[in-house]
Amino acid sequence: MSEFLTFTLTGLGTGTTYALVGLGVAMVFQVTGVINFAQGDFVMIGGLTFASFAGAGLPEPVAALLALLITTVVGALLNLLVIRPARRANRERLVILTIGASITLEGLALLVFGADSHFAKAFTGGGPISFGGARLPRQYLWCALATVVAVVLMWLFLTRTLPGTAMRATAMDTDAARLMGISPARMSLLAFTLAAALGAIGGIVLTPLQPPDASVGIPFGLKAFTAAVIGGLSSPVGAVFGGLLVGLVEAYATGYISSDYKNTLTFGLLLLVLLIRPTGLLHRASVVRV
Repeated sequence: MSEFLTFTLTGLGTGTTYALVGLGVAMVFQVTGVINFAQGDFVMIGGLTFASFAGAGLPEPVAALLALLITTVVGALLNLLVIRPARRANRERLVILTIGASITLEGLALLVFGADSHFAKAFTGGGPISFGGARLPRQYLWCALATVVAVVLMWLFLTRTLPGTAMRATAMDTDAARLMGISPARMSLLAFTLAAALGAIGGIVLTPLQPPDASVGIPFGLKAFTAAVIGGLSSPVGAVFGGLLVGLVEAYATGYISSDYKNTLTFGLLLLVLLIRPTGLLHRASVVRV
């Protein structure tokens, strides 16, 4: 029983990061109609910059803020330099552009950070936490806390602020939003910037558990896409649910079978959902539409 609980808590801890990244994918898709396969690279950039700054001797909070700032700038530049010039292209071409951007970002990260993994120490010291016979590294609590805070702040932004309301209006009807004086281009820029921030937060809190290297962006992007599709691309709540589910599947596969099969089971689940319920498991249960 303690073994099952350990796998469950570990899966939920890792799944919170997938939830953040999946939420970014869902947000960009709803506002722009584009599936951003470069979303995982925001996790990679956030984690690598945080580990590099922290390794250079900067205090962890300062390193985290710098990593967050740099990653959001990269997200904004991705929109301004890649998506906006091709705004009249069809969605298939835009998706291919995000794949190309992801490969380019990986190459740039190799030049800047090298091919080695970058390590960072846990945010708080002390041994694992014992709960019901299970032992869990304390860093997983930071992952969960960061996800809860980020999701709540995102919900407040979307429902309580004027820019958030404009983003929701654009997601509902772009032409009507334009007639009301809302710029879809600005909303697209805002969506990419916020999605990059979510990815950076995920990368920062996950770095002490899974030291990143320049090649982790594409795998994270695929996991984020899986999380968003499983929950429903039009449902932010569904994206969070999908992320947690992907984390659990990986943890159970690693614990009970082998880590070699975790991707097989995860993407097998994606295939099953696409065949049985292509709109996502929680599509009708969405509470907030952005």
